[in-house]
Amino acid sequence: MLFGTIYPLALARSNGSVDHGFLVALLWAMSAGLVRGVGFVPRALGWKLFFSGWSCGAGLLMAAGLRWIV
Repeated sequence: MLFGTIYPLALARSNGSVDHGFLVALLWAMSAGLVRGVGFVPRALGWKLFFSGWSCGAGLLMAAGLRWIV
């Protein structure tokens, strides 16, 4: 989060346009990491799966794949 705030051009494509798929995956991973990191575990199964540690990892893998493949 800090790196994206300090140097936001690292989150853009080489031509300066915004890669929305990459940013959505990255923000999902950051949100899941923040929710799980403070120790909050939702009660509903859908939210529990969406904000789990595994979904944080999946979001990071998805963001890395979108960044390097596309």
